[in-house]
Amino acid sequence: MDFQIRQATPDDADALVRMHTLVHEECYARQLSPEFFRARRASIPQRIEQRRKSLATADPRLIALDDSNEVVGFADAGPALDADAPEQLELYAIYILRRMYGSGLGAALLHAAVADSPAYLWLLEDNPRALAFYLKYGFREDGERKLLPPEWEELPVIRMVRSAKP
Repeated sequence: MDFQIRQATPDDADALVRMHTLVHEECYARQLSPEFFRARRASIPQRIEQRRKSLATADPRLIALDDSNEVVGFADAGPALDADAPEQLELYAIYILRRMYGSGLGAALLHAAVADSPAYLWLLEDNPRALAFYLKYGFREDGERKLLPPEWEELPVIRMVRSAKP
């Protein structure tokens, strides 16, 4: 399956938010309530406007498009958001549609967003597929854990870090 990766623009906000909503439903149906997903779908118009603003940046805001020009994945990275950040670069998110699993898209997005740089990320604790993916690319749990905000039903997340290679 072919794909192309490029920097997202504010014009991509609608397709990106709709893809992101679908991928949350694909990835987290077991962890989050039906009410959560109803609220996410209901907030699509507001999230499109928020996303449009966040796409007007030079930080990596990458989208992946399939052969039919449909958004099938994205990655966001940038300066660390945590005061106690273990690295200066944070991988905010990588998501791909389930139909793209095994295509190499996740690895391509990771490389496009952070290359081989030291970086860290927060990962849903109960996400074995993503955990295996990040371990494969040199990220390790560092023992930090926190709860997501109430609108995310306070799910626990763990921090993973990839330090500079000696």
